[in-house]
Amino acid sequence: MSLRWFLSGKVRQTSDMYAHVRKLRDAQADILSPPALEGMDLALQNAQTVLKSNADNAALTKCGDELETAANKWLKPYPNAEWRENIEVFLVAIVVAMAIRTFFLQPFKIPTSSMQPTLYGVTVDPLYDANFKMPGFLERVYDFLVQGAIYHEFIAPEDGSIVDFGRPETFLRFFHKQTLTVSYADGSTKPLTIWFAPNPADDPNRNLEQRIGPTQPVRFHKGEPIIRFAETTGDHLFVDRMTYNFRHPERGEIVVFKTRGIQDPRMDQSQFYIKRLVGLPGEAVSIGLDRHVRINGVRLDASTPHFANVYSFDPKREPADSHLLKDTNYNGHILQPGTYLEQPNNVMSVPPKHYYVMGDNTKTSFDSRFWGFVPQENFIGRSLFVYWPIDSHAPATSRFGWGQR
Repeated sequence: MSLRWFLSGKVRQTSDMYAHVRKLRDAQADILSPPALEGMDLALQNAQTVLKSNADNAALTKCGDELETAANKWLKPYPNAEWRENIEVFLVAIVVAMAIRTFFLQPFKIPTSSMQPTLYGVTVDPLYDANFKMPGFLERVYDFLVQGAIYHEFIAPEDGSIVDFGRPETFLRFFHKQTLTVSYADGSTKPLTIWFAPNPADDPNRNLEQRIGPTQPVRFHKGEPIIRFAETTGDHLFVDRMTYNFRHPERGEIVVFKTRGIQDPRMDQSQFYIKRLVGLPGEAVSIGLDRHVRINGVRLDASTPHFANVYSFDPKREPADSHLLKDTNYNGHILQPGTYLEQPNNVMSVPPKHYYVMGDNTKTSFDSRFWGFVPQENFIGRSLFVYWPIDSHAPATSRFGWGQR
């Protein structure tokens, strides 16, 4: 029957019906009366005989009709059958999605700027240029769906000033807001709530006032924007959870790992970090004054696989801390006070089954320079595919797809 099953659609249809009715009969075996069980067993035996024979389409059609008649006569109907079926499909879809997430691909969002210019976190761009014109509705929808950009603008009804930026808050876990206090010339004070403001969990040290920088108009006049900025979501990517089951991580790969067990009082033990793998077990890691890493004394540069972006910085520019989307002043790998690598002669030796990781934008990266090494068992996987935003709102080329290095 197996060959006929592949060649005949009617055989497949009748076989599926037989399997479905058989499943229902077995599920209701303890509640059906003896006559009902006898009737169902007879109908199923007849159907099985027809399926095993070389019956033509007419016989298969008759077999299916008899199965349906027997099922309608003897089986007990389930209450809210359509709802049950839809819920069953929904639950199966959830199980499949969870299995894919656990064993194959896990979605991940870049929260901070530590991986610029390879991957961008949540960024905020002030828009106080007098010539700037707020996009229309359709353009805003396009910018959000394609570029992940959300625009915020509040025009002053009269002269006044911002007297307090408030604290970032999370509402119902998925929604973020920040309430400003605005004082007007008539002496009134009113709250101004900005929904979908930058998530404080993305970077707790960067609230809205700090993100939009000193150019924000603390004082404003009637008709001017009280506040106006574009918030761009961090890159969303899939993490490959399969590869490291078959081989060890390799230098230059962008890796996602759990922070649990990394011993540092500043480390949140419940987070997932994303960094670039720099040092392998048994290697000695140091950083030169030229902002290039040395592995066992050998200098890495832009020709090292996966490090082209890291070492494409302008050596004449001083390292700068920036969370602005338009600023691409990333810095290579820098020596930093308060870390294990403060001076060129400082060396960190990677222990067995541990790895040394760093952000591409080390000026804003909390990485192995501060807290040491990542245990091998902490790795979740490697960066695989950026699926959103589709196009880049930043000056750099789009990160969408497989091309992040």
